[in-house]
Amino acid sequence: MNRMTRAILGIFFIAVIAVAAIYLSQNLGKQVRWDITERKLYTLSDGTKEILADLKQPITLKLFYTKTAAMKATDQIRYYNNYYTYVKALLQEYEAHAEGNVILEVIDPRPYSEEELAAIRYGLRRFNITEDESFFFGMVLQTQFGVTKTIEFFSPDRQESVEYDISYLIDTAVTRQKTRLGVLSSLSLMGDSEYMLRMMQMQGQQGKRKWGIIAHLEKQFEVSEIPVDTDEIKDIDLLMVVHPKQLPEKTLFAIDQFVLKGGRAIVCLDPHCISDPPDRQQQFSGAPHNTGSNMPELLKAWGLEMPAMTFAGDRSLAVTGAANPNRRPEKILSIMKLNAAKNCFNAENPITANLGEVSTVFGGVLKMLEPDENSPELKYVPLLMTSDEGNSWTIENPYGLMNPNYGEFLRRFRDGTEPVVMAYRITGHFKSAFPEGIEVPDDAASDEADENAEPKAKTITGLTEATESGAVVVVADVDFMGDMVAYQRTFFGMATVGDNSTFVLNAIENLSGSDRLISIRSRGSYERPFTVVKDIETAAEEETLEETRAIEAQIKGFETQLNEKLQSLGGDNKGALINQTIIEEKKEIELQLRDAEKRLRDIKMKKRQQVQKVKEWTRFVCTIVMPVLVLIAAIGLGIYRSVKRKHHVGHASDS
Repeated sequence: MNRMTRAILGIFFIAVIAVAAIYLSQNLGKQVRWDITERKLYTLSDGTKEILADLKQPITLKLFYTKTAAMKATDQIRYYNNYYTYVKALLQEYEAHAEGNVILEVIDPRPYSEEELAAIRYGLRRFNITEDESFFFGMVLQTQFGVTKTIEFFSPDRQESVEYDISYLIDTAVTRQKTRLGVLSSLSLMGDSEYMLRMMQMQGQQGKRKWGIIAHLEKQFEVSEIPVDTDEIKDIDLLMVVHPKQLPEKTLFAIDQFVLKGGRAIVCLDPHCISDPPDRQQQFSGAPHNTGSNMPELLKAWGLEMPAMTFAGDRSLAVTGAANPNRRPEKILSIMKLNAAKNCFNAENPITANLGEVSTVFGGVLKMLEPDENSPELKYVPLLMTSDEGNSWTIENPYGLMNPNYGEFLRRFRDGTEPVVMAYRITGHFKSAFPEGIEVPDDAASDEADENAEPKAKTITGLTEATESGAVVVVADVDFMGDMVAYQRTFFGMATVGDNSTFVLNAIENLSGSDRLISIRSRGSYERPFTVVKDIETAAEEETLEETRAIEAQIKGFETQLNEKLQSLGGDNKGALINQTIIEEKKEIELQLRDAEKRLRDIKMKKRQQVQKVKEWTRFVCTIVMPVLVLIAAIGLGIYRSVKRKHHVGHASDS
């Protein structure tokens, strides 16, 4: 066999081996997968595996994606190709773990085809690319019993929750009954009806829209509104109380009895709710608007209290921003971003175990009361809290909230030594907050009595103690679930921000006894924060904290003196000499003020320079050091191979 024949046979066998390897990897190797991503993005959660294991019937998942059109569309559409690859790979994991009960179909709906007509019929969102081409990216689930559920569009804003969305669709497709959730609130969470919104728009007025969290809940629960003056709560499985401001006693009694009868509840209070704006009459009168909500009677029965005008604070969690366009960015103590790195979430509770970030606005403080001999034995699990450096801070009167001075709040704040808790989960056998019952007007007796007679009352009693263990989640903030904090409007609709809505949904599902979906949704945010830069900023801030406070106090003192001098000028009883003296003193104070401001700028500049050094060093390593190391390694490898080859040739010639 000559050399040419051996070369041809070698090429032939290499091609056969390559084709066989590709075939084996594409077919026989489908079940062999290795998720090497740091966050295990392609590994199904335990909750998803439990849902798939419980499937008793095969279901079909139809993934619609116009791949052909996307390949030749604009950059905005081609961006979805990577996301489609991720969703497809995730669905293949569902198919692999379902033991034949999940059938995946990937469909490319071409123009005027039956597949495109099916996508339109299923109600998937359609975006026109050209006159003929349409863009689809959604999923349809079908069961053998005719149940059809859809994900209209896989929005990139929901990438963190895409596994939850798919698993929830599967779980609810085989579950016939939704959990009934009752919402009781002093705010207009449910919004106006569609008819009322259209009528007000025609009149040039703006109606009240449904909160994003309610729209989110309606996809998973049967949501109904409970009046704030109700005297009985029934026909619901879970109760959600939001901003219960000045509720009548009969409503508090109804909530109390609902919990004692075994009902589960999530209660959101707030010492200062920015989502509760004053009406026009209060705005013009200048009187402070009561924005706080509390239920001290019920909290006391549950072993808690929330002090009025008292807020949780943490310098390391406070956001940085400008209170108004004319001011420099500063730490805003009333707005905090709780995060897992600072141990702000209970890692042992499924509600908060895998949360990434939750924002709070003027969050209150929950304190446990000292138990007495008549107190029930309850179990308290903290859910949301500050870091160990957190502390509470107070405002003396409500006028301080009408035009808040965030700089003053921060100057008065002192770091603490232990976390401040803002949310608890309480379980146990509760006792009634109204053991003697409550008095209500006796309408029947009043109708029979004379008009001039005093109205008569009757006593209503109920359970004084729960017959079985109950559960309540109490949160000292309302704004954290509002549209301004938990959601943002995008081209594709309302998108979640952080894990605020996730916390609410986790709490409700935990109270309803369904924890497997929580483990899916709470896989956390995939954001990779610059921890080194944050640590440098924190360290620099701690180093200059005392000096900064001293300079800020000097600046405040100089500003006070300056205002006093300005008020002294121009009086009728002032002589020219006195005015000249005051002007010279004013100039001296202004010079001292400018010098203090310059020293403060220098301190802040040092902090920025430290961060800039890290940035420049990282750029230097990435653009120069690493390429040089790769080049050196390549040259070294080339020299090594050349030496080995010469050595091999030398041995061959000697033999």
